[in-house]
Amino acid sequence: MAKKHGLGAGLDSLLGQGASADIPLTEENASSIFEKPVASGAKLPAGIEQDENGRLWVSQALLKPNPHQPRVEFDEEKLKELSDSIKENGIIQPVTIEDSGDGNFYIIAGERRVRASRLAGLEKIPVQLSTYSDEKKLEVALIENIQRADLNPVEEAKAYYKLMEMGGLKQEEVAQKVGKNRSTVANAIRLLKLPEDIQNALVQGSITPGHARALLMVKEKMNMQILFAEIIGKSLSVHDAESRAQELNSSEQFSSKKTGKKKVEQRDPDLIDVETKIIEKLGTKVQIKGNYEKGAIEISYYSKDDFDRVFDLIVKS
Repeated sequence: MAKKHGLGAGLDSLLGQGASADIPLTEENASSIFEKPVASGAKLPAGIEQDENGRLWVSQALLKPNPHQPRVEFDEEKLKELSDSIKENGIIQPVTIEDSGDGNFYIIAGERRVRASRLAGLEKIPVQLSTYSDEKKLEVALIENIQRADLNPVEEAKAYYKLMEMGGLKQEEVAQKVGKNRSTVANAIRLLKLPEDIQNALVQGSITPGHARALLMVKEKMNMQILFAEIIGKSLSVHDAESRAQELNSSEQFSSKKTGKKKVEQRDPDLIDVETKIIEKLGTKVQIKGNYEKGAIEISYYSKDDFDRVFDLIVKS
């Protein structure tokens, strides 16, 4: 299991400096926050300026977004708050950039700070100049956003999947890189199986990741849309959505019958609670058939990777 501090250490290693949030600038902390001065006589790319303290600065006009930035949505209100702070204190933590080779620079980490500084009217900002592979560009941006809880569930899922594709990585390897449990990464990636309208609802906050997992339990696409409408229209809790998903799956088996509705079996609430906890632990559909005295636990998987993930969770635990 990844340790809680692993994520912070990972970003420190990638950026070569601390990844602390914006804090007030004082004479005491300024020297430790900014990057070390570039060696005297070092050749800098055109557009980069160095002040008497060794700090590097670049014009806002030369900056362009990280081509592998996983974040799409930026909260305007929070940007305004950060902009006000920057007007008062300036940018404390330099933005990490890379020479794009065309006279401009990619923002590798710190796009939110760049956007806020533009709102604040700053023409130049402090930077750290580095070089990264495409995989590292994504990795740095992903870790920075996860640290600050800036990604919505779908952005995070797409970033994990893209990192797997670009680096030829398994879910376990991605989890280690970003300081997350493998089950967290696997559950996130499964969200990409949802139809676009449901993904959009998740981005907008109309449904929660728990609701999304309940929707993924539904076997038939039409029933999934039925449940989605009920979650929105009836404000179903996650537990109710999971129970309804099981009902829809059961009723599908009798869809060829023209009359009558299948009577929903009254189940022990405690048994349902146990089932829910197993679902949360394994990140997949689980059904307990029977009672506390006798029965069976059915665990579903949807690919070989999913099978391996569930197997590891059960055996290693």
